Amino acid sequence: MKRSTKIVLALVVLLIVARLLLPYIVLRYLNKMLADMGSYTGHVEDVNIALIRGAYQIEDLRIRKINGKIKEPFLYIPKTDLSVEWESLFKGSLVGEVECYQPELNFSFSDSEQASQTGEELDWTKLVKDLLPIQINRFAVYGGKVDLLNLFEATKTNLSLEKVAVDIRNIRNVEDNQSRLPSPVTASGDVPGWGGTMKFQAGMNLLKVFPDFNYNLSFNNLQLVKLNDLAREYGNVDFEKGTVSVISEMAMYDGKFVGYFKPLTKDMKIFKFKEPGEKRTVGRFFTELLAEGGQAILKNHKLDQVATRIPIQGTVENTETEVWPIIIGVLRNAYVKAFTAEFDNTVTFKDAVQNLKQDYKEKRAEKKAERKERREARKEERQQKREARKEARKKEKDR
Repeated sequence: MKRSTKIVLALVVLLIVARLLLPYIVLRYLNKMLADMGSYTGHVEDVNIALIRGAYQIEDLRIRKINGKIKEPFLYIPKTDLSVEWESLFKGSLVGEVECYQPELNFSFSDSEQASQTGEELDWTKLVKDLLPIQINRFAVYGGKVDLLNLFEATKTNLSLEKVAVDIRNIRNVEDNQSRLPSPVTASGDVPGWGGTMKFQAGMNLLKVFPDFNYNLSFNNLQLVKLNDLAREYGNVDFEKGTVSVISEMAMYDGKFVGYFKPLTKDMKIFKFKEPGEKRTVGRFFTELLAEGGQAILKNHKLDQVATRIPIQGTVENTETEVWPIIIGVLRNAYVKAFTAEFDNTVTFKDAVQNLKQDYKEKRAEKKAERKERREARKEERQQKREARKEARKKEKDR
């Protein structure tokens, strides 16, 4: 046998052995990396390698809180596919894509450290880089589930999203898009605990510390009776029937945002003279009676709808809204023109940019006024000193 043939055979055997050992090497690396994440720890059950398409699959990834009281892991993903994004590779960029199948996220909100599970202590950027060393350009979720336990701690109210689908593209702006919001984002899901559905669509710039965005968000046909725990706690009423939908548009640029929320109730009934199986207080009886009377006056009778539009603006640290536009919105819906459970299409990214420019102009005007005030103060001070010196010279002359 020729020496060159032996070398080729040796290389083939070496590659086969390396291919057989690679999943165990990667599995050991991942579990070692996941074992030490501060107050959280993780484990992977198995790893499959697909060299031909430049990918590997992680099976049964679990991340749980150490010494936590929550039985469910913070994150569980039965299958995760991490691979090279070939479409971008053909454009000259080596980036990756991540697809998560039927993931489960379990948040818990509590003042108690052991009962709290939010994942805020984790450095998720580092974790993703450890899982896939190249930059990620696409992220997708199929059939996901999100549980928010004690979202409203006063009432121990939970919120769940199921059948969650997420698709985020062009995260690294590989397409060299000239748009200020180069990354399209879509998400949807069911809200089984409250009834109804959720839909989200946005353009984003995810390369900034505070991402710029322009989004449309809707929660449709949430059942009001499912919100009675919150209604009793914060409004001293409960609902007998009806649905609520919430429509929102918002845009943010450099941490400054502008937008609105539009809640719409349909077929709402609050007061019932007799409520079987519940001891209602006298205070709640009259509160519900007044609320029923108020909604009868303020609803659009043709559509059996109470609605308004709540404009909001501000920064990530400070949100501002006014009461009068909300009141005017209720009256407009009732007596002028009913709101629809659709997007107004009145908020654009340009509005957020203009909002920031206006804020910048106002700050410049404030600084200019402060400088003018300081100049006037110095001028006044100099005048007083001159008057004092003049008075002193006069006294000297009189002596």
